[in-house]
Amino acid sequence: MAKNEKTSTHIASKASAVLRSPNSSKAAKSIAGSALAQTGTGKTTSLKIATKAAKALDSNQTGKANKAIAGSVLTQKPGKRR
Repeated sequence: MAKNEKTSTHIASKASAVLRSPNSSKAAKSIAGSALAQTGTGKTTSLKIATKAAKALDSNQTGKANKAIAGSVLTQKPGKRR
């Protein structure tokens, strides 16, 4: 079960800018779209997007804004069920 986290308006604003930018990568746009979809809802991050977000956080080429979005998306990933 997720921790009942939601995307903040600050992160949603950054995600919106990523989606509007023609220079953003496909992976960055996927992560940003997921973050926006979780704004004000109980939706959680899928395994596919969580994997992309983890890779983005690990990459030296990812900018600060994209890393903030990726971190937000990962906090909304459901944990393992016991």
